[in-house]
Amino acid sequence: MDWPDSLAARIFLLACDTNKHRLVSRSELGYALRAAALADLVLAGYLVDNGGKAAPAAPAPALGPVLDPVLLEITDAPPRSWRRWVSHRSSRIVPAVREQLAADRVIAVDSRRVLGVFPVHRITLRRPHEVKRLTDEVRRAVRGGQPAYRVDPGLGALCALAGTAELRTVFSRGERRQYKARLAELGRPIEPVVVALRKTIQTQRAAVASGG
Repeated sequence: MDWPDSLAARIFLLACDTNKHRLVSRSELGYALRAAALADLVLAGYLVDNGGKAAPAAPAPALGPVLDPVLLEITDAPPRSWRRWVSHRSSRIVPAVREQLAADRVIAVDSRRVLGVFPVHRITLRRPHEVKRLTDEVRRAVRGGQPAYRVDPGLGALCALAGTAELRTVFSRGERRQYKARLAELGRPIEPVVVALRKTIQTQRAAVASGG
């Protein structure tokens, strides 16, 4: 069993409610995972910001079933905003990440249908202590006094994404408010992605609130 190091996989694991065996922020998790995939590609040097739009930067090797489709979409399309890529096919990335984690035996998934129609997935962490350790690491990075530039960029990105996605399994609302500036600092290397995720979630919530 390999412990995943991708941001998308780690955001998924951080979103697991270990008591209820389900995911938090389910209606917005697809956006968070898409943003995490984009952040992975930025930090690896395969995507850059070009005037507010995502642009391929370098040829990439095979990156796996989660990142390959995202990069291919961007490579094959005309330049589009980061917000476009955060929301694009966001519902598809959740099962893709879930299935990859299940195949890697990081999680166990018990799938069934309520009333024979609505799919429900019960998720069990095979190594809950590792997820707790990851959560603690994220929280320490945000609360700690180490300068942001000295925090590993991957960890900093994970902190910023978890905060922006408002994963209550990681930060309370009060903590997100308290450490707002710190989270922004840690997310600086992937700032266009973080901003796009925040605006996408705000737009989604406004649409729900207005009944649209």
